[in-house]
Amino acid sequence: MASELCKTISVARLEKHKNLFLNYRNLHHFPLELLKDEGLQHLERLYMKRNSLTTLEEAEGDAAVLPFPVSCQGCASLGLQPENLAQKLPNLVELYLHSNNIVVVPEAIGSLVKLQCLDLSDNALKIVCPEIGRLRALRHLRLANNQLQFLPPEVGDLKELQTLDISTNRLLTLPERLHLCLSLQYLTVDRNRLWCVPRHLCQLPSLNELSMAGNRLAFLPLDLGRSRELQYVYVDNNIHLKGLPSYLYNKVIGCSGCGAPIQVSEAKLLSFSSGQLTVFLPAEVKAIGTENDHVLPLQELAMRCLYHTCHRFLKDLNFLSPISLPRSLLELLHCPLGHCHRCSEPMFTIVYPKLFPLRETPMAGLHQGRTTVSFVAYCCSTQCLQTFDLLS
Repeated sequence: MASELCKTISVARLEKHKNLFLNYRNLHHFPLELLKDEGLQHLERLYMKRNSLTTLEEAEGDAAVLPFPVSCQGCASLGLQPENLAQKLPNLVELYLHSNNIVVVPEAIGSLVKLQCLDLSDNALKIVCPEIGRLRALRHLRLANNQLQFLPPEVGDLKELQTLDISTNRLLTLPERLHLCLSLQYLTVDRNRLWCVPRHLCQLPSLNELSMAGNRLAFLPLDLGRSRELQYVYVDNNIHLKGLPSYLYNKVIGCSGCGAPIQVSEAKLLSFSSGQLTVFLPAEVKAIGTENDHVLPLQELAMRCLYHTCHRFLKDLNFLSPISLPRSLLELLHCPLGHCHRCSEPMFTIVYPKLFPLRETPMAGLHQGRTTVSFVAYCCSTQCLQTFDLLS
């Protein structure tokens, strides 16, 4: 096996291959021969799928305290420090490490500044280091089928990222700065433990497909679907999800297996009922308006006035500080709860919801009774509530 591996690497060096395939080799670490070979600087794509890799990083003398298996301590001779990795593989564009036993994405990964595609699916990942945010050229990141409970906020530094697949992990929340990935087009978060979706996600200007099937969602952001770019939304098998923002009505949606009754012990969310239908609202909503509430709360009026003043005349909210406005309200000015589904007026503390059961819309035939969700129009006033019509 070792002689065959050396031969493969030598051929790649002599013929200056841009692709090197080391799949199915039962490798336990990066091969020493590869990282010693100065002739592989032209390498652009490295495939090491379905091996037995447990780490990408060297283990130091005190490696016993590091989160790596003891069997990896022999990797110290590889010298896989950030500067070494960058020197040996300076032109690497794609790195495929699918189906190994890697536990940690180490700091060294951040030195591969030309990397555009990183596939670490089907490993045993528990930690992704913050240095992943240094991969400013990264376009495709695949971390599916691992054991991740969180991702570092530095993921938001990946301005060129187009595809992010973090399905089948143990995530409770999404990275707090994910909305800064302005090039993101495809986000897959299926089969995790998400109970909410940050409303900031609605600000992603390029997002075309969002899949969050098989989570624990009970509500969705009010503005989800407002962007014209977002065309595909899949929330199947979120059993407690009963309401879809009406912005999603003309999108391609998957919502099978949604709408099951929620347990009383779990019903701590603000809800709205119409007849026998009940939907849950995002936790940030402070009040629910009805057709009889003709006068808006003073706080809501003040927030709308301040928002329009800042955006029309000052064009900047940074002059405000937590001293002049409570931090929670200041954050809402930057990202409102949502925008009226009738007139696009921003909303901050109160919404006027209106239900449209899916079974009563022309889309009912597409789902054939596999879901009991309703579309929810979130309006800014009684006037918009009364005049909104989903089917018009």
